[in-house]
Amino acid sequence: MAKTKSVYFCSNCGYDSPKWIGKCPSCGEWNTFVEEKVSTKASKDSLLPTSELNSAPVKLSEIKQTTEERIQMPSAELNRVLGGGLVPGSIVLIGGEPGIGKSTLVLQNMIRIRSCKVLYISGEESARQLKMRADRLGVDGGECYIVCETSLEKIFHHIQNFTPGIVVVDSIQTIASDALESSAGSVGQVRECAASFLKYAKESGVPVVLIGHINKEGSIAGPKVLEHIVDAVLQFEGDRHYMYRLLRSIKNRFGSTSEMGIYEMTQVGLREVSNPSELLLSQTDEELSGVSIGVTLEGARSFMVEAQALVSTAAYGTAQRSVTGFGSKRMNMLLAVLEKRVGFKLAQKDVFLNIAGGLKVNDPALDLSVICAILSSNVDLVIPRGVCMSGEVGLSGEIRPITRIEQRIGEADKLGFETIFVPKYNLKGCDLSKYKIKIVEVSKVEDVFRQLFGK
Repeated sequence: MAKTKSVYFCSNCGYDSPKWIGKCPSCGEWNTFVEEKVSTKASKDSLLPTSELNSAPVKLSEIKQTTEERIQMPSAELNRVLGGGLVPGSIVLIGGEPGIGKSTLVLQNMIRIRSCKVLYISGEESARQLKMRADRLGVDGGECYIVCETSLEKIFHHIQNFTPGIVVVDSIQTIASDALESSAGSVGQVRECAASFLKYAKESGVPVVLIGHINKEGSIAGPKVLEHIVDAVLQFEGDRHYMYRLLRSIKNRFGSTSEMGIYEMTQVGLREVSNPSELLLSQTDEELSGVSIGVTLEGARSFMVEAQALVSTAAYGTAQRSVTGFGSKRMNMLLAVLEKRVGFKLAQKDVFLNIAGGLKVNDPALDLSVICAILSSNVDLVIPRGVCMSGEVGLSGEIRPITRIEQRIGEADKLGFETIFVPKYNLKGCDLSKYKIKIVEVSKVEDVFRQLFGK
């Protein structure tokens, strides 16, 4: 008869302990230990793939390097984030909030693949639900085969009989192994199932795509070792009240983690946004105060965003500060710079700031655009159309140099802007003859104010 015992695992790092303790001695986190029932019975009839080759030490210089062709995904944005396609034998984890579109993103790519057979393992939806989603996407299904199963052992039975070219698991938190007595989604089950799929991917050369849930803190649900054992971790994020979705690479052993893909959620699935600048800018002929255009970077991509500000007299005595899509602490710092260095009295005024399109921007080069939007609303003067800016603002009111200045200028020039404000001394060694846009160098916030409003 199999013996069972209780073991406590840290949900953050995977450290195990025979008893519950408050602070994890490995990672230092508090209250992260959860109880798991572990069976001491060894599984004799394991269905997991085993390697027939005996491993032996090989000299590094004697290893023959082979260039394996990546499996190209139908989505160019997904290919960019993956680093050029899906690597054979890799295991990729895609995480995101419930209802954000993880399953839609994976399914609409898999049903368009014609180069190999895809086995889509669904532990959350039935086959009819997936068929309804595929019909809504407007694709016949191609070489995508569906199996609805949550038992790890039965899943590997299907894999052995089917021999797919790509395996998709939706989601890893719903899969459970009979070797463990704990329920699906527990720390032990997630770790065991992920390790089994990792072993299968490395020994068979078949790429595995795992879809995972995230917790309320925004990280992948389950033990932290789940992120350690996979080759790539992709985060699919966005606000469900907006149409845009961002696909970021948190970890990638086969590509850069600075790439980002942008999608637009529509009634027929996710549409790739190849030029996000045109969608993030307001298409209106009416000129309004409190609006400025900045050039920001997300990963390796540059695009234009619109900063909207509203400054009004505080009606209830205490000034309000409301920020959407930008750091509230950073906006408070910029308001203090305007008050101390430029002389604008904003302490008794309400300031509302919004980054259009529902994007969350962390690029410090957007400081100059935010300050100009606030100044424009405060004095109720319109920033001329065709003017954009990019620069970091220091505590003394100076405009500090920024990275990839040529890439930012090129984006503004491509979209037909007439003038761009950039930090002084930031153009050393840059070839400006290829740009048609007028480049204005500024060193202080006062210089920008005089150039824009003539005061």
